[in-house]
Amino acid sequence: MDYDIRLVKLVSGDMIVGKFNTEANKIEDPAAIQAMPTQSGTQMVLLPFGYPFDQEMHGTVSMDHILFEYKTCPEELKTKYIEAVTNISMTSGGLDLSGGAGPDGIGGGGGGGLNLV
Repeated sequence: MDYDIRLVKLVSGDMIVGKFNTEANKIEDPAAIQAMPTQSGTQMVLLPFGYPFDQEMHGTVSMDHILFEYKTCPEELKTKYIEAVTNISMTSGGLDLSGGAGPDGIGGGGGGGLNLV
């Protein structure tokens, strides 16, 4: 399963991640990304875009509603998204967007030690 996972910001301001369908020019099975402050920093949470009314990631978002497409989507975010959509665990650990590269050379982004849960 090799998906073209894209990270985009909608005209509404929502940030979503999902599978890009080239033929339909749409994002499929979108997941909303929300930042949740905690005592130890900030955690990123993946939720179905239709949450709380939809408990599963399904549906489509037309690229006409995209304000901005990020050049890259962090590999950890892609992995967590695929795990959420397929219910298959691929790795353990969180998404570190604290700004510094980890031992595997991955990192960068916002502040405060962000972990994807």
